Amino acid sequence: MSLSVKNLVKSFGDNIAVNNLSFSMETPGVFGLIGTNGAGKTTTIRTVLGIMSSDSGTAEWNGKKISRETLSFGYMPEERGIYMKTKVLEQLVYFGMLRGMNKTDAKNSTVGYMERLGVIEYKDMPAEKLSKGNQQKIQLISTLIHNPVLIFLDEPFSGLDPLNAIVLSGLIEELISEKRFIVMSSHQMNTVEEYCRDIIILHKGRTVLQGNLKQIKAGYGHTNLVVSRRDEILSAAEQTGLALIAKRADELEFKINGTVMANSFLKKLVDSDIFPAKFIIKEPSLNEIFIEKVGEQV
Repeated sequence: MSLSVKNLVKSFGDNIAVNNLSFSMETPGVFGLIGTNGAGKTTTIRTVLGIMSSDSGTAEWNGKKISRETLSFGYMPEERGIYMKTKVLEQLVYFGMLRGMNKTDAKNSTVGYMERLGVIEYKDMPAEKLSKGNQQKIQLISTLIHNPVLIFLDEPFSGLDPLNAIVLSGLIEELISEKRFIVMSSHQMNTVEEYCRDIIILHKGRTVLQGNLKQIKAGYGHTNLVVSRRDEILSAAEQTGLALIAKRADELEFKINGTVMANSFLKKLVDSDIFPAKFIIKEPSLNEIFIEKVGEQV
């Protein structure tokens, strides 16, 4: 099984929203489609799924054009796609039947997912009575009810509180273990780093970076140093000429040019009888890489 997108183009008048986009998924897991607001992420998803027609290019699953007839796929849009005035269980069963399920299977699947996501108590309530986080869960159930093999999640963590985010994280881990193919659109870099093996970064419809996330980060080398936050450490770093990247509650992060620079700084601290509880040399975060790559295009 595989997803293949080749030279996809979609424009609206003079605005090219998706500009010659190509990527593929050969194995199950999570593929990250990332970019700023307006980068073309949602248009890409809708064009790949045939919700919008492309100007040119192809989007195929196992060599066939993607459609409801050729593939069982699920799509959770960022905006709410549920009926606010309709009872939750009733509409989810309806969504399942729209995707080819019989009523009994649709109900059993709905109840199963509602129990797993902790929203079974709302089954006979209209969706408008639910919190935004629980509405997000209902929308996710409508995406998964028919057990699709290919799943598109557009900003799935948007608007979720920490507890609901944990619940969603658990479900995504289950989907990964079930060998599903998931394309996740997000501008939350920490979410992408947690789940995605391969990524593509878009800016104004163009690809600015793509590939295996681990290899991309390794290519930058160990350029960051994280140290315990103490006034004397910050003072020593300033004297040494280390560039401060971030100042957090319990740690400082500096830009370095390699391990030699970091070790030299550590020796300076120890020689001054300063012993940091934390001293970590690491690769740059995806957020830093994203800002660098998108910044080059501005």
